[in-house]
Amino acid sequence: MLTVTKDRPLLTTITGSLPRPAWFNGNLLGRPFSVVTTELGYREQYTDAVQSYLADQTRAGLDLLTDGDARCDCDMGGRSWFGYPAERLEGVTGFHVARGNTPSSRDKVPGDLMFEVIEARVLPKVTGPIKRGPLEYARIWKTAQRLTRKPVKFGAICAQVLTSGLHNAYYKDRRSLLMDMSIAMNEELNELADAGCLVIQVEEPSIHGTVGIVDDREWTGDFLVEAFNREVNGLRNKTEVWCHSCWGNPAAQRTETVARSYQAALPFFNRLDADVLTFEAADNGGADLEAIGKEIAADKKICIGVISHRTLQVERPDEVAALIRKALQHIRPERLIVSTDCGFGRQGMSRLHAFYKMVSLVRGTNVVRKELGLPVADVLAADPKGALIG
Repeated sequence: MLTVTKDRPLLTTITGSLPRPAWFNGNLLGRPFSVVTTELGYREQYTDAVQSYLADQTRAGLDLLTDGDARCDCDMGGRSWFGYPAERLEGVTGFHVARGNTPSSRDKVPGDLMFEVIEARVLPKVTGPIKRGPLEYARIWKTAQRLTRKPVKFGAICAQVLTSGLHNAYYKDRRSLLMDMSIAMNEELNELADAGCLVIQVEEPSIHGTVGIVDDREWTGDFLVEAFNREVNGLRNKTEVWCHSCWGNPAAQRTETVARSYQAALPFFNRLDADVLTFEAADNGGADLEAIGKEIAADKKICIGVISHRTLQVERPDEVAALIRKALQHIRPERLIVSTDCGFGRQGMSRLHAFYKMVSLVRGTNVVRKELGLPVADVLAADPKGALIG
């Protein structure tokens, strides 16, 4: 169900995460959000950080905001994106520490940054039936939404990617584990929708990292579509459902050493029970835009990344505008949403870089909006009357 993006051509947003302020040094460390926020120091840090994230996005002129993934701890290579839910589900205990220094992931070897990232991804292991625990997504979203009148999108890792990062010591196979995980996440996401969240973003199904890339007889494209749709079952009657996809963000790296294409996976993305599908476009110059426009049915909106999370160079507004124009050759403006390729992460870049990338995103979108006769966004950060500091 379209909510925020209905009748909003070229709406702007970011994927989710933002760099942590230097003074935000508190971590949840596996504890429930509602417990740790009884500690005055963490409560003030957390609330102030979310306020700063919302203020920066508002100054940049974005239409749809996020809470910057402030719940995620500051740890190595974005581990907490996995760790936040993994440490709060029933059926997972302890930690699985791999023996030796040879992570099983493809093309990660000693001497590579991604090898160190994977080494640090120490997560609990599955030792019993997966059920909901104190994820508290609704409480976290409300904390942010009460700080702004603009809509706040809530995004979180999906069941299939989380499952792939956990050591299974209980289920007979990965398929059984994934379906139970999908059910648990579905319960949590429905509670979030019932709380009033207008946009829920389910992040990174394994489809594009599997179809046409690896021969996985357990996790076929058909099964991954089934699992994703089970995870979001019932949500589209209540809220706007986004499916985010990209080619990785740990330590601002691709998960693969070679650039990949979405093309083989697009027929499966088209079957997802989602209102909006997001795709990287900045990092590869929009190479898949024609295929995306042809393959994705008109009942879905398409969100493209026009800003890279992997470079510190801030894109110029004319570069952003050029990529949007390229997308418009294949996607109608009423179907197109403008975003970043992925989140900016907690460590990948400075707050200053992330801020000006958001400003450039909106400035570039405004160029195309003017060309199409659409209303432009107010970019407070670009107002010469108020530009005393950046």
